[in-house]
Amino acid sequence: MSKFLFIVVVVILLCGICLFGAQKASAQAYPNVASLKPFSAEAGYMSLAGYLRWQVFVERKEWISAEEATRIVKEQKGEAMAR
Repeated sequence: MSKFLFIVVVVILLCGICLFGAQKASAQAYPNVASLKPFSAEAGYMSLAGYLRWQVFVERKEWISAEEATRIVKEQKGEAMAR
């Protein structure tokens, strides 16, 4: 009986980890900062990459790297110019 219970608990934990991992992977949308002017009041007197890092932290309670934020801002500005 205890072996069966152990297997059930392990399966439940693995399912929970899979669901959490899938949810985290699909939540890769970032706040769009392309329309903001760097170092303006609207951007909290920060660079766009810095403001994006701050917004991601406020929303997700995790920091993205400065390099990643710079890359995302460049991508967002490229998409904004393509429109």
